[in-house]
Amino acid sequence: MAIDGVTRRVYVAGHGPAVIVMTEMPGISPQVARFARWVCAAGFTVYMPSLFGRDGAVPGAEEGVQVFRQTCVHADFRGLMSNRSSPVLDWLRGLARQALDECGGAGVGAIGMCFTGNFAISLMLEPAVRAPVVCQPSLPMDAPAALNMPHEELARVRQRLEREDLSVLAFRFEGDRHCRAERFAAYGAALGPRFEARELPDAAAHSEPPPFFARIVACPHSVVTAHLVDAAGHPTLAARDEILAFLERRLKGTDRVLP
Repeated sequence: MAIDGVTRRVYVAGHGPAVIVMTEMPGISPQVARFARWVCAAGFTVYMPSLFGRDGAVPGAEEGVQVFRQTCVHADFRGLMSNRSSPVLDWLRGLARQALDECGGAGVGAIGMCFTGNFAISLMLEPAVRAPVVCQPSLPMDAPAALNMPHEELARVRQRLEREDLSVLAFRFEGDRHCRAERFAAYGAALGPRFEARELPDAAAHSEPPPFFARIVACPHSVVTAHLVDAAGHPTLAARDEILAFLERRLKGTDRVLP
């Protein structure tokens, strides 16, 4: 899909209001694709851009580390910089505008995970985006209490949230070493009560995630993908259902009945 002269592969499926699903590190794994299919099944059109890694792969630990290192130093991303936005966000905002044109409706949802977690908040600078979901935002990696956005952009996001009566839905595991409590506290301070934080107990994380998550991430981390337990009544599945209900309210103006 070509936007502002830059072409990226984007997987599109489903019907209904648009939701941009941004992959976690180290790429669009089967677990990320499974989550995207759940969003489709809930009555939305998913736009899932390929940002890094091998699409559809279950990378081993070594390959995952290589993708991580390459992405950190790529010009489109700023994995180690505090108070700076990643250049890829301009392209993603263009994708949101195009998705709204193609799907119509009240607006677009944006779901970020891990490396792309905070992107969902940055996309709120684009008026088309109305339903931001932040899952374990991990940038910047070397400063647990820092944020990957300029202060002035955060202030503009807060103003919009308050002006339009919107909110940010956010998830993390309590013991996540890559998205620590300090980061959620910083977002709460910057965005106020419009930042709706959810913290799951570590015991709720899947005990046998894929190799990259077991060996390199090495802590509860990916709430709705690699560490999700697909069992009725499980806290991680409840988190998924809360996300779907949030999208339903913001993009369709209705309340989804949870199972």
